[in-house]
Amino acid sequence: MKITAQEEYGLRILIRIASYQDEEGMSIPQLSEAEGLSSHYVAKLTRILRLEGFINSTPGYKGGYVLAKPAKRIIINKVLKALGGALFNKEFCGLHAGTLKLCTHSVDCSTRSLWQMIQFNIDQLLDKVTLYDLVNSEKGSGKILNQILEQNKPELSG
Repeated sequence: MKITAQEEYGLRILIRIASYQDEEGMSIPQLSEAEGLSSHYVAKLTRILRLEGFINSTPGYKGGYVLAKPAKRIIINKVLKALGGALFNKEFCGLHAGTLKLCTHSVDCSTRSLWQMIQFNIDQLLDKVTLYDLVNSEKGSGKILNQILEQNKPELSG
């Protein structure tokens, strides 16, 4: 399993916007410089985040990007799915049929059970993490995320 660059950088841009104090928001050049990314790539990521309803653009010469809703209401699972999709979804089996039209395991597939279980557990955890939880130092966010994980241990293993 890999986290895509789009998921990583998109989430970092969203955290950067959430952390910014100016009500006019952050511009593409500011985000580009702050994250070490090309302006073109930042524009692509902010477009995705805007179309998915996580950020809004502010008009004018000094305009930029601001959160579309409070950070406490932005669920990280939804952000990651908007940026890269789920690890496992209904189309997964059709995309991995090999050279055949239909996967040879379409009726009885033990690996499908594994991917479904992993996706379920990821969803259970990431549905409880908000952007607000990540707008901290690494130590602060780590503490919050460990608390969330501890609260959900019975749920995740069940």
